[in-house]
Amino acid sequence: MHCFDTDMVLDAAGPLEMRGTVSDNWSINGTPNGGYIMALLASAMMANSDKRSTPIVTANYISRCVPGSAGIGVETISSSAQFNRLQARLVQDGKERVRATGTFAEEKLECILDRYEAGEPTVAAPDACVAIPALPKYTIMENLDIRLDPACAGWMQGKLADRSEQKGWIRFRSARPYDMAALFLVADAFPPPVFASQGLVSWVPTIELTVNIRSVPQTEWLKCVFRTRFITCGLLEEDGEVWDGNGTLVAISRQIAQYRSLPGKSPV
Repeated sequence: MHCFDTDMVLDAAGPLEMRGTVSDNWSINGTPNGGYIMALLASAMMANSDKRSTPIVTANYISRCVPGSAGIGVETISSSAQFNRLQARLVQDGKERVRATGTFAEEKLECILDRYEAGEPTVAAPDACVAIPALPKYTIMENLDIRLDPACAGWMQGKLADRSEQKGWIRFRSARPYDMAALFLVADAFPPPVFASQGLVSWVPTIELTVNIRSVPQTEWLKCVFRTRFITCGLLEEDGEVWDGNGTLVAISRQIAQYRSLPGKSPV
């Protein structure tokens, strides 16, 4: 079994109650990745829903999760012929850490229009991109192969860009087909776009993350772009797009995060 599947196992603990283990295999500096946590919550909601297509999931990160046992409680908010809406809470050590809401569509819902008013990002080929190396306590990089376009990878050598943008390619290091859960992980796996313009001068903890999955990818490599336009009052937004190698949009995201300067570091 792929390690991601092992780390996504949830067991029923009662009506609308599930238990699992938050793995340390998808951590950033020791903290479990927000997209991985969202994948756990979304999986719990989908396990209790008869509709699972094109999910729209929003997670509010109340306090930091830690590797270890977790309980997830699920509640149905509403159900109609087309959509189910659910809520899930992740609890560790008696404290609610993350709360998520999800909207899931009927799988047979007709797609009456397929129109793109923006094209996929222009990104250098994977072999021409800069691989993010594995780092101590950044276990997510041990399991995901992330490569940045040279135009936005200069921050790793102290060369900053004018725009807060990260774009490049991603895949599992150990091959695995994509599904809904994997796309929630992918949507939050890239370094924050603000690193491109400010370098490693900040800590960017997520407050709220929304991911809308539109399609299941058909290629191993996924092309991604994440952009930040406004950093004000200690807050920033991050807008993301995930495309497969065939030019199909598979997910979009919007994240709100804090911008915190590290001790001894100054913004550029």
